[in-house]
Order: sequence, then C-alpha cells, then structure tokens
Amino acid sequence: MSDNKPTEESTEGRTIAILGEMLELGDEAPQAHWNVGQMAGEYCVDLVIAVGQDMAKQLALGAAAAGVETAIVGDNETAAELLQKLLQPNDIVLIKGSRGGMRWQIAQAITGQEIIGILS
Repeated sequence: MSDNKPTEESTEGRTIAILGEMLELGDEAPQAHWNVGQMAGEYCVDLVIAVGQDMAKQLALGAAAAGVETAIVGDNETAAELLQKLLQPNDIVLIKGSRGGMRWQIAQAITGQEIIGILS
C-alpha cells in the first residue's frame, strides 16, 4: 500500500499551508486543531500560517511541536500580506479553513483574481 505523503524532495520550492480555524467542533476543537498542526509536520509542510484566534494558536502549537516553522495572524488580510512578503518562485500554497472564515479572500488577494463562485 502506498504512503501518499510527499517527501522533502518533492518540489524545488517550499510548501506553505495557510490554515484557518475549523468551526463547530465543540469540546474537541483544541485537540483537533493541535492534531492538524501535527499533520503539517507529517506531510513535510515547511511553513504554517495559522489564521484566527485561540484555535489558530492550538494549530500553530501543534505544528511547531512537529518542527514546522509557524506564524499566527488574526485575519485574512494580514495572512495575505505576510504570504506576499514570504512567497518565492516554485512555492506551493494550500489555503484551507471553514467556509465561515472566508479564506478564499487570501487566494483572491494573492492572485489578483476575483473569486466568482464557491463550490458546495
């Protein structure tokens, strides 16, 4: 059975994950966010930018514990500004979060293209 996790040699650039808080997880939210941060390390992510408040901090702590460089920002605009400063040729960027966090705004700011629809 194949392990589909990327290796550090998979790309010339870095892998950057911009991860927002996951909403409506209840009492399991802190551990779930910490686990996602840990998974970033398992998947060889080079940098996690956690967007949000308390749960973003848990996400960042999990990533840091897994050896991933981390940053915490409070909102999408700040995340986009930080990403624009850090982005280098050949970097791969994943942007993920609950729909309520509107992380699509980060992609729109980085690409300069208007998001015209959201798939359900």
